[in-house]
Amino acid sequence: MKKNLLLLGLVVILAIFPLFIQKGAEFGGADGEAEEAIGEINSSYEPWFSNIWEPPSGEIESLLFVLQAAIGAGFIGYFIGYARGKHKSKKEESPSKHVANR
Repeated sequence: MKKNLLLLGLVVILAIFPLFIQKGAEFGGADGEAEEAIGEINSSYEPWFSNIWEPPSGEIESLLFVLQAAIGAGFIGYFIGYARGKHKSKKEESPSKHVANR
C-alpha cells in the first residue's frame, strides 16, 4: 500500500513539474507542429483531407479527448482485471482437483 502511494505521488509530481518549469508555455499537439514543419518545407502544400466535423471549442475537443482516454483506460483495466480473476480462479481450482484425485 505504501509503495503504491509513493508511486502515485511520483506520477503526480512528474505530471505537474513541467508546468512550473515552463511558466506561460503553450503545450500544443503534434498536429500543429507537423503543420508548421510542412509549411516551412513546402509553402504551396495544400492538405488533401479536411475534418468531417470540427468541435465548436477547445474545451469540447479536450472533453472528447479525455472521454476517449477514459474509455480506453476502462477497457484496459477491465481486461487486466478479468484476466487476473480468471488466472486466480484457475489457481484456486487446481489444488482442490489435485487433492480430490488422491
